[in-house]
Amino acid sequence: MALKEYKLPFGRGFQTVMLPEEHVSDVLEGVPTAACDIKEATVECMRRPIGSAPLAEKVQKGDKVCLIIADITRAWNHARDFTVHVVNELNLAGIPDEDIFIVFAQGTHRAHSEAENIECVGEEVARRISMYQHDCRDKNMLTRMGVTTRGTEVWLNKRVAEADKVILLNALSTHDMAGFGGGRKLVLPGVAGWDTIQQNHCHALGDEVGSGLNPDSHVLKTEGNPVSEDMQEGCDMLRPCFLVHSLINADGEVSGMVGGAPYEAWAAGAKETYRMQKVPMKQKADVTIVSAGGYPKDTNLYQGTKCYTSSDMATKKGGIIITMIEADDIMEPPAYLDSFKYDNLEDMEKALRKCFTIPFFVAFENLITATTHTIYFVTKPENFDIIRKKTPQIPVATVQEAWDLAKKQLEKEGKTDYTINIIPHGSSVVLFLK
Repeated sequence: MALKEYKLPFGRGFQTVMLPEEHVSDVLEGVPTAACDIKEATVECMRRPIGSAPLAEKVQKGDKVCLIIADITRAWNHARDFTVHVVNELNLAGIPDEDIFIVFAQGTHRAHSEAENIECVGEEVARRISMYQHDCRDKNMLTRMGVTTRGTEVWLNKRVAEADKVILLNALSTHDMAGFGGGRKLVLPGVAGWDTIQQNHCHALGDEVGSGLNPDSHVLKTEGNPVSEDMQEGCDMLRPCFLVHSLINADGEVSGMVGGAPYEAWAAGAKETYRMQKVPMKQKADVTIVSAGGYPKDTNLYQGTKCYTSSDMATKKGGIIITMIEADDIMEPPAYLDSFKYDNLEDMEKALRKCFTIPFFVAFENLITATTHTIYFVTKPENFDIIRKKTPQIPVATVQEAWDLAKKQLEKEGKTDYTINIIPHGSSVVLFLK
């Protein structure tokens, strides 16, 4: 039996595992796409935008311009590398630094440290431009914008709402509840109030207790997706004037930039993201080894477990999933781990419907996967007790150790013709059967 070494991201580094090559069905990676010159691509997308006049023509001297920028959990978007070019373009259009400010789209996430602010926007921008944290629970920070057709009361950050012009900065990505990330999500949930966020996200559940997840709120789907369409309505109330988003390849590099009208440019970027992330697989496997993609995508469980969507697609029901999430900040957000306190899924779903939060919803999704598969969870040893107490997953320190345990389980079950799928960047691919 020939063994081959496979290398997968873990935290800021990698781990390796030796696997029987003849049992590996697929190594599932996105479409190879070359990195681009970030400055050149950013300037180009602002001067030759999609569905809009150039950025320089969307602002005028005297405007107070707000840049809504994704928070530290989206640091993989490389905004630290392209935000400076947006600021410089605004300068050329007559908007000085003192008339530009940044609000971080933290949604329900915690506030940043100073170092995290810099990591999100780069040292030069952090030195030149005023930056503000969004706190969704601070009602004094919010202003009412209106009500969506689905009844969501839209309360947004007052500082953002009072800006003369708003520009959205982030990256395109797939999203297991809203279809695709970026765009309108920077507004709702990004700079929305707590109650607004909960009302919007409740659309991710089915109509009745026991129905679980809403089948219309899933990865890739935006049209007819109540979560996404409700978000878009909330965003439209703010009327952002421009969008600049990066496109990220399988290696985590910027492969392109899209800019222009907030909806049209975002939709074009979503189409290109799907092209890069759409990956065919031969079959669902008995075992799937999946990495969240390393730092910052595996900085906590809440973000890292986004890889469960692809691993669930790649694995037979009742199969084995080996998940790699370093979780250096395992307790953030506390609401995620606190959600694992119910005796069964039905009780958890009832509680979720009474008080919907995004971490609670993600925990509910994850528990569905954990109760239908065996999950060996590769993480830091100091996380073991928390994983054991809070979830039905089996913590281990290395992917090799996890595979050794999985192999024993397969042998015990008498499976000799087992198959393995490998997903090095689990939150960056969308799988489908050939």
